[in-house]
Amino acid sequence: MLLFDLDGTLIDSNAIWVEVDLAFLSRHGLAPTEEYTYTVGHSIFPLAAQYTKEYYHMDLTPQGIMDEWLTMARDAYAQVPLKEGAVAYLDQCRAAGERLALVTACVPELCQLALSRHHLAGYFEAVIFAQELGIEKRDPQFFALTAQQLAVAPGDCILYDDAPANCASAQQAGMQVVGVYDSFYAAYQHEVQASSNRYITSLSQLLT
Repeated sequence: MLLFDLDGTLIDSNAIWVEVDLAFLSRHGLAPTEEYTYTVGHSIFPLAAQYTKEYYHMDLTPQGIMDEWLTMARDAYAQVPLKEGAVAYLDQCRAAGERLALVTACVPELCQLALSRHHLAGYFEAVIFAQELGIEKRDPQFFALTAQQLAVAPGDCILYDDAPANCASAQQAGMQVVGVYDSFYAAYQHEVQASSNRYITSLSQLLT
């Protein structure tokens, strides 16, 4: 079974969160650090909000932080572009009779906006949200639970993902991994490559 990440793999959305983070922190008189950006970039929404509150000692509640983030991100997700080769590769996989699922740390509301914009929902027999499982994708248990929900063995799954920690946790769970380049993780590409069975710079490379 083929498992696809959304942000940074099928859609070019990681930059949205850089812009949202910068605008949010600037609004509150704060500045990002490398540690903060990396941690939030790997977290599910509620945990990222809790981390932000604690990291910057903010008076806002985690829900208040999430509400601001959502307001800032909705318009961007309604217009987010696809990554190169995404639809063509999904078409190829579907034509070959492959089973496809989406596994994402994206907020469900924003995920649905992006899927609707590009008519992607019909490709996937299931969408697994890390937020609904309450587990970050960098935890191998996320992929174990994903396989369980899809009634497949981890060893029968191939994950396509751009985030180094996600690639590593999927491998630890027993899955095959195709690492996908995204500029957001450009500084960590050696980690993606080390945790991937195959590494590509574009889904177009997989077209036959």
